[in-house]
Amino acid sequence: MPRALPLTGAAGSTRHRSTRRRYALPVAALAAVSLLAACAGPPKGGGPKTDTAFKLSAGTPAAAGELDSFTWALYAEPPTLDYIAAFDYPQNTILSNVCESLMRWTPQLTTVPGLAEKATNPTPLTWVYDLRAGVHFHDGSVMTADDVVFSLGRQTDPANGAAWASQFENVESVKKTGPLQVTVSLKQPDSQFPQYMATAAGVVASKAGVENAGENYGTSGSLDCTGPFKLGTWNKGQSVELQRFDGYWGTKAKSKKAVFTFLTDPSARTNAMLSGEADGGYLIPTESYARLRASGAGTLYFGEGLSTVNVNVTSMKGALGDVRVRRALSLALDRSGFVKAGLGGAGTVTTSLTTKAAWAGAPANLRDSAFAGLPSPEQNIDAAKRMVEEAGATGKTVTIATSSIGQDVSLLATAVQDAGTKIGLKVELKTIAPNAFTSLFTDPKAREGLDMFPETYYDSVTDPMDLLSNFKTGAYQNYAGYSDEAYDALTDKARSEYDPAKRFSAAAELQKKAADQLLWIPVAEWPTAVFLGKRITGAPTTISYLYYPWAADVGAAAR
Repeated sequence: MPRALPLTGAAGSTRHRSTRRRYALPVAALAAVSLLAACAGPPKGGGPKTDTAFKLSAGTPAAAGELDSFTWALYAEPPTLDYIAAFDYPQNTILSNVCESLMRWTPQLTTVPGLAEKATNPTPLTWVYDLRAGVHFHDGSVMTADDVVFSLGRQTDPANGAAWASQFENVESVKKTGPLQVTVSLKQPDSQFPQYMATAAGVVASKAGVENAGENYGTSGSLDCTGPFKLGTWNKGQSVELQRFDGYWGTKAKSKKAVFTFLTDPSARTNAMLSGEADGGYLIPTESYARLRASGAGTLYFGEGLSTVNVNVTSMKGALGDVRVRRALSLALDRSGFVKAGLGGAGTVTTSLTTKAAWAGAPANLRDSAFAGLPSPEQNIDAAKRMVEEAGATGKTVTIATSSIGQDVSLLATAVQDAGTKIGLKVELKTIAPNAFTSLFTDPKAREGLDMFPETYYDSVTDPMDLLSNFKTGAYQNYAGYSDEAYDALTDKARSEYDPAKRFSAAAELQKKAADQLLWIPVAEWPTAVFLGKRITGAPTTISYLYYPWAADVGAAAR
């Protein structure tokens, strides 16, 4: 699932599904490898030219030994660790180490078997998951097909309001077809559903454990999952402790404990990493990149993020209803200036809503086709001004949200205001309190009076349809109410295609339509950032940490 959040991560984000959000700029999987080409991982080389010097690292050095514990800085405390509500960074950063899914996203952004040792697709409407034998939950009980049916059922029960519910919209039934086999029957072919079984949508928890916890599940006691760590002490407002699970079916964690500390202030989070109070963290404040790099206290790494920074168009009732105005604003934006100031130089200007890495499973010709002919990211004020004049929009007002949530949000809003002013628009800034910014993703009333807001969207699967599906009629993040029968038909076609060539061909057409209509205004690709203090290593550099048990790989650095 995709999200949105502020780059510095000072506030919550929102999934673009039912009740989930996308991460509004902070600093925001797949099925069996043999069946989905999207599991091929990001393309090797040939990436876009960067605006400033930064290098993507495939990973960090492997751990040289074990640890008693390490401390990790988080920008916010999760309201719950119930997997059906795991739509945001804080929840998933912790939960990925405690709860496991049927499939597993790897640090290379490919998909391999998880709790299901095999996934097969005998018919277009059927997915069969054969489960691993002898997998223990944290309470010591053994996982069965009944637990899987129950766990997926919690996602589909309307009474639960699950964040991942929309990923099950094509599911007809989930049934036990053997002691260690579950069969999912679909209403229509769905290439996206099996991919999401590597995310929190595919998590398996103990039926007995969840039912015994009742309304307290996710907020106290055990989560009764199967991961390399189990939930330990949760000091509300301060920290969550995870303890190594010695009954784990896979490779045991290298650290006996992992402590997640909640530091909502970006400066406090940075200072904690510099002082060693925190051994590391993801979602590094962009304004701290240079300071952390030069500190000598550890190493700042960048990895594939599957994330694009955008201006989300939330209303087309005013001036933005004319596509020429949207195109003019895009053309007038100083993308390079924003990348340098708002992203600390670690980013790549783009006019594509999707990252190139999201097209990893596409045949080369289709990947090239998806990006061929997109508008230039270069600023052109004169041409943009003419577009506004032709649209009769000179002097009209456009309102964009801004917030002190982080420099990424405030600087992008200011960049849009500057661009609009130069081409004859009146761009007003509406300040949103940091703790209310998340409401923009979930509450229509919070978006009243707004035409746009800054959003960083990340994909939860290595597939461009994760983002492009947002503009189908009625889609959760289709806030502006865009509706086009041809776009809807193409979306349905792409989603129903298991054949990679056919699926990505339809996605390439969708990419062009979205770019032509500028349904959101793309600004930059933004990598994942992770800081590791000198005493630890092993954490992945990619956005895989949201669903991969990354903390189990963290251990002592070589001396």
